[in-house]
Amino acid sequence: MTAAAVITGMGVLAPTGLGTVPHWDNTLAGRPAIGPISRFDPERYPSRLAGEIQGFDPQEYGIPSRLIPQTDHMTRLALVAAGWAIEDAGVEPASLPEYDIGVVTASSAGGFAFGHRELHNLWSKGPEHVSAYQSFAWFYAVNTGQVSIRHGLRGPGGVVVTDQAGGLDALAKARRHLREDVRMVIAGGVDGSPSPWGWVAQLASGRISTVNDPERAYLPFDTDASGYVPGEGGALFVLESAESARARGVHSWYGEIAGCASSFDPPPETGRPSNLRRAAELALDDAGLEPGDIDVVFADAAGVPELDRAEADAIRAVFGTHGVPVTAPKTMTGRLGAGGAALDLATAVLAIRHGVIPPTANVTQPVPEYGIDLVRTPREAPLAAALVLARGHGGFNAAAVVTRQRTRQR
Repeated sequence: MTAAAVITGMGVLAPTGLGTVPHWDNTLAGRPAIGPISRFDPERYPSRLAGEIQGFDPQEYGIPSRLIPQTDHMTRLALVAAGWAIEDAGVEPASLPEYDIGVVTASSAGGFAFGHRELHNLWSKGPEHVSAYQSFAWFYAVNTGQVSIRHGLRGPGGVVVTDQAGGLDALAKARRHLREDVRMVIAGGVDGSPSPWGWVAQLASGRISTVNDPERAYLPFDTDASGYVPGEGGALFVLESAESARARGVHSWYGEIAGCASSFDPPPETGRPSNLRRAAELALDDAGLEPGDIDVVFADAAGVPELDRAEADAIRAVFGTHGVPVTAPKTMTGRLGAGGAALDLATAVLAIRHGVIPPTANVTQPVPEYGIDLVRTPREAPLAAALVLARGHGGFNAAAVVTRQRTRQR
């Protein structure tokens, strides 16, 4: 029950870049990718900025033409991310027994853009103009299904729906599958809702910034924090046991998912504090590490003052005042729903590999009372372990510890 879950492949699609290399280069350089919404006319809405992925043509990235009318934009991104992760891991799914590889993804709401278009067709043209693919293209489990079908994967499948926490919860579920003797799992989150229907759903939370300056709209832990900016994208990973990797002739990997945990906040009306601290402590315990073993925290970074304060309180309670470097590179992409924490974990893995903490962009006036060491310019440091935190709307908390390759090689 303690087999290491190692990352042997990654596929990243984000506003900061298509692929791990451009994403990392732009993140390290502190190049924000937040700007005016281009997918629809945002003028009637109070919030008009997003972290959009630019230059993505699904057919140019290998999505068969027959899948285009069947899939939402989010699913096309997920299919590309999964393909890249599988290729990066050097896996030939057809060469393995079909039940050896599972798929677990996270989603916040499913294919909103597809659903919006089909609802528009229903009300403007009539039911005969609604695509038959609407029956599944909107569904929050559709990414798991389409990835499984495309690669012939018939191992355990699943989806988790815990908003921003979902990317970590999917990895935790995948890790449990590995401990149940599943050989390999494709896991993570890719999300986004670039449509008026999806936008209205996000606006309903009351947490989206209405500032129209891309450099001042999303400022977590800043005195001018006023909400967050939504984005799209995420990351998918190939997870397997160290034994499975070695059996394939792989003796080095990105890192290890060493600890995972989740917790739930009490109802707001109770006045009781968040349980984010509990999730962080449980993840450390699961990893067999002490707070002093963590070299950097990738923060959830809600951008809402009361939520920022709660997260700062949790970090300070675990690590002490200014006890660990804290970063929030999602300030360059916006919050990506279920894809956000998965992208953070991918960025944490790259930070460990390169020995540098990426910056928190645009934050110029950190709140002194928060007592956290917020990294605002790239900081070189020997990194062996990172803690990634995530919170989803509705009280979901998740934490994951990712480490440098720790397992002894043969």
